[in-house]
Amino acid sequence: MLKLAGLILGQSVLLVAAQAFLKLSVQSFGKFSWSLSYFKTVFTTWQFAASGICALGAMLTWMYVLKNYQFSLAYPLLSVSYIIGLAAAYFIFHEPIPLTRWIGVLIIMIGVFFVVK
Repeated sequence: MLKLAGLILGQSVLLVAAQAFLKLSVQSFGKFSWSLSYFKTVFTTWQFAASGICALGAMLTWMYVLKNYQFSLAYPLLSVSYIIGLAAAYFIFHEPIPLTRWIGVLIIMIGVFFVVK
């Protein structure tokens, strides 16, 4: 169970990192246009590449988990990504996180505790 928890935690970190890098990259693209220069900017931005690498790592980790663990146990554990995502929103993007959102995530995590038990 400890190995599964570690894999899920690693997968969730990679998943949130992929989304955070994607948000950083799209913020730097400027106004959308169907031009070659726009798409050159998209595909040469290091944050966009980092997003793809993290997403690939998350997918490969998830494939391993699916192959070796019960789906009904592994899938609810992915909700740990909600906590990591809120932390990324607060620390990386400096977004205000209302208490109600933290309470909602806490309720989800309590539910996951009962699913795992």
